[in-house]
Amino acid sequence: MGFKTVKYGAIDIGSNAIRLLVATVNTFDDLAPVFKKTSLVRVPIRLGQDVFTKGHISDHNVERMVKTMKSYQNLMDVHEVADYKAYATSAMRDADNGKEVTKVIKKLSGINIEIIDGSHEAAMIAMTDLHDIIDENKVYLYVDVGGGSTEFTLFANGNAVESKSFKIGTVRLLNDMVKSNLWTEAEQWVKKVCEPYDRIELIGSGGNINNIFKNSGKLYGKPLSYFYLASYYEKLQSFTYEERVYHLALNQDRADVIIPACRIYLRAMKWSEAKNIHVPKIGLTDGIIKSIYNSKIQKSSH
Repeated sequence: MGFKTVKYGAIDIGSNAIRLLVATVNTFDDLAPVFKKTSLVRVPIRLGQDVFTKGHISDHNVERMVKTMKSYQNLMDVHEVADYKAYATSAMRDADNGKEVTKVIKKLSGINIEIIDGSHEAAMIAMTDLHDIIDENKVYLYVDVGGGSTEFTLFANGNAVESKSFKIGTVRLLNDMVKSNLWTEAEQWVKKVCEPYDRIELIGSGGNINNIFKNSGKLYGKPLSYFYLASYYEKLQSFTYEERVYHLALNQDRADVIIPACRIYLRAMKWSEAKNIHVPKIGLTDGIIKSIYNSKIQKSSH
């Protein structure tokens, strides 16, 4: 079999931004494949703002999406990507013109976008490589916070036990569009799945928690405590939006959503009684790469 290297592309069209991950998969004889991030590009197009307030994606943002997809197509060509998948999540799911927009993008950029539901998204995220974080004797609640929804997955004995997606997202919260009964529903679900287990730790993914972790100065692999996150949340709230951009060097499209994101993680920690949150550098794009690779392996083995 020998050594083999191949590149795959993953596009995540979220409610707050659109990401492209190009990853290289190296295989050597019968050894486990090694996944390496080769290039990660993020364009801040806040589709959720359009969709959650007006119900559809504006012409202006469709235009920006087309330009983004054309550039992503070019980047994948230059990287000589063997295959790719483009998935759209919460905002495109809820947009009246979601399907039309995918057709326009396919026609103008050649990129085929699949709109996936919350359970598919949660399953994709659960495919990400967590073995360097997950201790098989521990129980974890994995919380992926996006602009339009939050995906919860409970891991026990190294396996995903249960997962659920809730329409509680940072862009929705900014627009005051999350009713209290939805918070209650999420709280009850988390408490129910966590109840049989003694001590639970949180795993957090999403751009906001990655940013908080980076600013903490902690070494990769070390968790953040509930106390740290709560005090950081207080600090964020003490600054104006402009001060957060200037003093904390936050991107403009991050400086507002980071506050509701903190709120979601803190609540999840409270509900699950977790004292620590682990922050691996993973997300939906990593899960997409994994699923492309797995489907290739299954095809070749048949």
